[in-house]
Parts: sequence; C-alpha cells; structure tokens
Amino acid sequence: MNRSALVLCVAVAVLVLAGCQPAVDTNRNLAAATSAPAKEAFDPAAIQAELLKLEREWAAATKNHEAEVVRRIVADDAVMVYPDGMAGTKADEVRSIESGAITADGWDMVDPKVTVLDADAAFVTGRSIITNGKYKDPNQKKPIDISGEYRFLDVYARRDGKWQAVASQATKIANPAPPTSPSPAASPRTSPTP
Repeated sequence: MNRSALVLCVAVAVLVLAGCQPAVDTNRNLAAATSAPAKEAFDPAAIQAELLKLEREWAAATKNHEAEVVRRIVADDAVMVYPDGMAGTKADEVRSIESGAITADGWDMVDPKVTVLDADAAFVTGRSIITNGKYKDPNQKKPIDISGEYRFLDVYARRDGKWQAVASQATKIANPAPPTSPSPAASPRTSPTP
C-alpha cells in the first residue's frame, strides 16, 4: 500500500506542478481584435470654421430663396423643430424657401458656438436676429411678422466626407438681451409659422 500511496502522491504532485506552469495567453490576440479602433485624428478648428460657413450659407439661402444650397446642407433625413413647436423635414424647409414665403432684411448670428463631439459629429448654438422678417402664410391674408431674436441649435453629422445638418431647432426669445456683436448671417430656422 505504501507503493500505491507513493505513486498517488507523485501523480498529484505532477498535476499540481503542471497546473502552476504559465498557460498560453489565448486572449492576447482576441484583445487586439476586439479592442476599440484607433480614433481618427481630426482638426476641431477646421470643423468649427466649416460649420460656421455652412450656417452662414444656410441663412443666406433662406433670405435669398436659394433652395439648392439648402438641399446640399440639410440631410435628407433631417428633423426641423420650428419656433412654433411644429416639426418639419428637409422637404418642408426647401418648399418654404422655394415659395419665397419667408423674407427678411437681415439675418445676424450672435455668439455662435460650435461644439465638436468627434470627427463626424458636432453642433452649433447661438442667437439669431431677424430684421424686418415676414412669413406669407397661404391661409392668411396678412404676412406674419417673424422679426426678433431666436436661440438656435443645429446638429451636424459628417456623411461621405461632407457635413450636413441632421437636426435643427429654433426658439423665439420673448425678452431678448441687447445684441453684443452680430456676425454675418445666421441660422434661425423659421418656418411656416413662428
């Protein structure tokens, strides 16, 4: 029996020592394959400049009834929330511009701020001042005065290498503060009804 006990002890010792050997790290390759992809390098200042340019173009297109510019800037699946709380689409925005329903002597952007989230997402906030703005509602005889100050939020996504507005919201400010320093053209998404 001593011999059996000795063989059993040797077998257990071999198993224990074998278990103490470092195991092959099969997770090393798996970790490399499942780790997050390297983040794309991007220039936030360049994105900020591009989005402010698009904001100015969008406002000028609204004022000058240039629907092609809006078709380029606004994404096909964009969601618009107008100052009256109504929701709209790119088609609504283009239709409003093509009809010439919105007129204004001036669109000024005040305190614009671009927040870059990553290489493909950013948003613009600020205030817009519409001077002598009118909306001609086909259901009303008299044009609606849309003059005033608006706070806006425009969300942009980079798709196929170009920036497009995917969401826009504007709210009329009831008691606006005196303007600090207007910047050329703005983006107060006004709609069929303010």
